[in-house]
Amino acid sequence: MHILLIHQAFAALDEPGGTRHHELARYLARRGHRVTIIASPVSYLTGAPVNGRVPFVERRELEAGITLLRTYVYQAHHKSFTHRLIAFFSFMFSSFVVGLSVRDVDVVWGTSPPIFQGVTAWALARLKRARFLFEVRDLWPYFAVAVGVLTNRTLIRMSEWLERFLYRRADHLVVNSPGYVAHVRARGGRQVTLIPNGADAEMFRPGEDGEAFRRAHGLTAPFVAMYAGAHGLSNDLDVLLDAAALLRDEPLQIVLLGDGKEKPRLKQRAEREGLHNVVFIDPLSKQQMPAALAAADACIAILKPIEAYKTTYPNKVFDYMAAGRAVVLAIDGVVREVVEAAGGGVFVPPGDAHALAEALRQLASQPARCRQMGEAGRRYVEQHFDRAALAARLADLLETMWRR
Repeated sequence: MHILLIHQAFAALDEPGGTRHHELARYLARRGHRVTIIASPVSYLTGAPVNGRVPFVERRELEAGITLLRTYVYQAHHKSFTHRLIAFFSFMFSSFVVGLSVRDVDVVWGTSPPIFQGVTAWALARLKRARFLFEVRDLWPYFAVAVGVLTNRTLIRMSEWLERFLYRRADHLVVNSPGYVAHVRARGGRQVTLIPNGADAEMFRPGEDGEAFRRAHGLTAPFVAMYAGAHGLSNDLDVLLDAAALLRDEPLQIVLLGDGKEKPRLKQRAEREGLHNVVFIDPLSKQQMPAALAAADACIAILKPIEAYKTTYPNKVFDYMAAGRAVVLAIDGVVREVVEAAGGGVFVPPGDAHALAEALRQLASQPARCRQMGEAGRRYVEQHFDRAALAARLADLLETMWRR
């Protein structure tokens, strides 16, 4: 079977960003299938070209059975919402043109966000007489409206129409959180399968020594709490800096690892307020993340306190648990149920800097409890959210679509 994946924000394992789709593609290739990926040459996390330039099309063989085609995109992801929309539309058209040249496709796999690339996937599937799998990783435009990024009523109506159009025309829909199922079905999704986010447990080594990483980045405190991920509007990292201000006299450090539109402003704020217990680290590839997480005693997951985010399964939470690190979770909803069922961390109300600071203070004073939480989380991921088992479910679904 030949699978064509349209994914603007795709990141390979040797690049910063979410690598879930590379991990899934590796499993499919090992199962004997071919995977061709059309992606942007601009990192969705950093806003910079992956290879220092923006070609119209660039080919790379990631490994046996996996081909990556990076195609032109307007490079202005972090300037404004309008510029980001232009970037989305530019990729929608360039990926369609490049996709026309990909031959013998059996299944076209579209993924959202951004939802506009779903149009490319649908159009290519119809032209190539292939099956159309649409994956919903984010409830767009619902999240964009909830966080206040999308406010124009005409654009909202058009976006909601496009969402319903794609849900109704997909041969099958996949969601990565149980919180998304009702939303997708209410908007016309017929066949909906849950294949949740998870982690490659084999990639992380809970017993790994993080001392080398600590020395390299000046992490000298007895207790290190790490946030690893995007620095965007949704991530509410000002609350984390508020907590750092409350903990400035405690023997701990808070690490913000990653990149995003808000990072320059957050760094300026930390410097202006003299938050010497906060360390910013540039984004790392997924292959480097096990060593980074090994340097932490606990890891932080945080989103803005809005009702919409109660439906989401953030990837980082599963990576933290796979690395054997206690999770400090400032996100309510379905992912809270996972962490609490695992006994893998502590929940704090989103948006509450005082509660977040107190949770970090308590964990720093109870290292044995912190380690026990990490070990429990690791076991839970191995049993319920290991990437290999989830990839097998996806492969079974794709093969069923193909046979039909």
